[in-house]
Amino acid sequence: MFGLVARFVAAFVLAGSAALKLASPGSSRAALATFEVEGERLRWIGWAILVATELGLAIAIAAGSDAAAWLAAGLMALFAAALVGAILRGRAGAPCACFGSRSTVGWTSVARNLALASGFAVVPLLPERTLSTDQWLGLGLALALVMCVALGIAVLALAREVGVLRLRLGPAAALEIPEEGPEPGERVAVIERFARHGDASLALAVFTSAGCRVCRGLEPTIAAIAGDPTVAVETFDEVEDRDVWSELGIPGSPFAIALEPNGIVLAKGTFNNLAQLESVLATAEHRRPGLVAATGGG
Repeated sequence: MFGLVARFVAAFVLAGSAALKLASPGSSRAALATFEVEGERLRWIGWAILVATELGLAIAIAAGSDAAAWLAAGLMALFAAALVGAILRGRAGAPCACFGSRSTVGWTSVARNLALASGFAVVPLLPERTLSTDQWLGLGLALALVMCVALGIAVLALAREVGVLRLRLGPAAALEIPEEGPEPGERVAVIERFARHGDASLALAVFTSAGCRVCRGLEPTIAAIAGDPTVAVETFDEVEDRDVWSELGIPGSPFAIALEPNGIVLAKGTFNNLAQLESVLATAEHRRPGLVAATGGG
């Protein structure tokens, strides 16, 4: 029975290592640079091979394969050799992601991998008691449950990675289509509908609709910009201000037009979040000197 327990402990160690790599794929792939695996594509491939190998060996060892246990021992010995090589190249302390994102290169990691290699090598030599069919089914169900939990962790980790990537890339600018809305440089009478714009350097006309969910969600965003004393903000409803919508050719909501205080259109575009709305103002500031000079405005 001791041999059977040792076999499942060994399988759990390998499965846990794979699960930790799945839980932090970004740091695990980056750690491969410590072992001179260059290029994002090669790191993806290396990471996938490592995870698949560890999961495959874990399943095979749990199923009773002595060959898998010997292979796992060889894999741990290979990892130990790779760590020694990294130490000799002066990479001690660099991330290795052997067991999670906090694992680092060092002699402790070498000793751990050598101990694991010895443990895997001993597993085939331990006596085991044959299990009944029901016992094998129970163990299989337990292993399947563990794998489902690991898969759930991996999915959550990948979702987090996608979120971080989107934050790093940043949101796209507002969608500005030349045929939609007034032309930049054109003077529009809508500036007369602004309650105040004497002290503001820019005017922002925001077009919304009562049935637009995005518009309702953006109300705090629009209010935040309206709190800026340098920007005069007015909203125009699709129904209540249908004349303005028709006159300016507004394609839909939410839509924004940035204006000079004298009514010159500087920028426009469809937006879905604060950053995209701010991009309309940023574009207006960028275009402002040229358009004002071209129109003779002040």
